[in-house]
Amino acid sequence: MERINKLLARAGVASRRAADEMIREGRVTVNGTLVVELGTRIDPAVDSLKVDGRRIQLESGSRIYLMLNKPPHVVTTLSDPEGRTTIADYIKGVRGHIFPVGRLDFMSEGLLLLTTDGDWAQALMHPSSHVEKGYRVKVRGTPTPETLEKLSQGIRLDGRMTAPAQYRMSRRAANSWLDVTLTEGRKNQIRRMLSALGHPVSRLKRVSVGKVVLGDLPIGRLRHLTSDETNLLRTAPTKTGDDPTKGRKRRN
Repeated sequence: MERINKLLARAGVASRRAADEMIREGRVTVNGTLVVELGTRIDPAVDSLKVDGRRIQLESGSRIYLMLNKPPHVVTTLSDPEGRTTIADYIKGVRGHIFPVGRLDFMSEGLLLLTTDGDWAQALMHPSSHVEKGYRVKVRGTPTPETLEKLSQGIRLDGRMTAPAQYRMSRRAANSWLDVTLTEGRKNQIRRMLSALGHPVSRLKRVSVGKVVLGDLPIGRLRHLTSDETNLLRTAPTKTGDDPTKGRKRRN
């Protein structure tokens, strides 16, 4: 017997908190009966669970954890009203209610995690997790060391400072390449930070999440995470203080 909110989270329908709100709103039924109590437990192998009249397929097999090397000009959703290419085009044939863990914007590319495990996804995306995400970034111009140092000090966006970022100049040129690591995930954060410093981003690729790296996975290809990789993400640091180098410049 398992709690309904946990089952809905695992099925990727909603977080546990949002699932409880669905119950309060009278949107959840079990075997045709309205659920009125939070914490109600059911047998996923026997009971019929519905939200807004739609039956939820409760996974009885192993949970799925995937990595996609997302191409640019692809929307990180399973459908798009504008008819643009979405990640659904790259996960055809994968069984289960697969959904993305976080987002990469339309122009960005690289490592995108997908899963059927709502609890795992929620833990990774929660602001308190402070999971490091690494990016390879091409910018216009050649930032000076003094300009880049502002990344490690934080930059004011939307009236509040960003968390300190790690950075390294990987190729100094007319249009330089940087390695940037963040522990927070505001919308278009790297693009906005570097634009504020006078060096707009022309290409952005996520290359790591925690200790899980994209490696040589071809663009547009999908693979399952290993058990070691899923466990590494489960045990990612939960406090910025866990890493004494956080917020400092990385040495070459």
